[in-house]
Amino acid sequence: MGLLRAMTLAQLADAPFTYREVGATREGDLPAGYHHVEREHVIGSGAAAFDRASAAVFRWSAQRGAGLRIQADGPASTPGTVVLMTAGLRRLGLDIPCRVVWVVDEPDRRGFGYGTLPGHPESGEESFVVTRRPDGDVVYTLRAFSRLATPLARLGGPVSSRVQTLALDRYVTAMRQAARGG
Repeated sequence: MGLLRAMTLAQLADAPFTYREVGATREGDLPAGYHHVEREHVIGSGAAAFDRASAAVFRWSAQRGAGLRIQADGPASTPGTVVLMTAGLRRLGLDIPCRVVWVVDEPDRRGFGYGTLPGHPESGEESFVVTRRPDGDVVYTLRAFSRLATPLARLGGPVSSRVQTLALDRYVTAMRQAARGG
């Protein structure tokens, strides 16, 4: 539980998203007026690596691997699930509330996107998708659009952007380990 907690999971269930373009990370162009991130990383190869990475993406493994503490009212595989991630020290941490917007669960493509809720330092959406290509490569794709939303985040400016980049790097590392069975 962070010091900067805005709401509980139950209160966040009905909270509005903090941006209009809900679902925009699923496909197509990301919306204008935001910082964009689109990254693809080969994290493994073969059916077993795909199965491990797919299971990990729905267990919040990337977020945990980035050092975030997770509280969720359901799995990442269910649209509408609210997740409250906490970064930093247990009592002095920053809470990062999101809600799952969309899910893809196909034979060779699995993942989800979540959007920001009130209290999140940014406004926007991130998606986390694992794909098995015809050549057997397992690819982890991150797509995001965001802008700083709170006075604290805006005060941090470049530091806030650097923190997001570090989190994305840690997401990839965690998913690479998951695909390998680690």
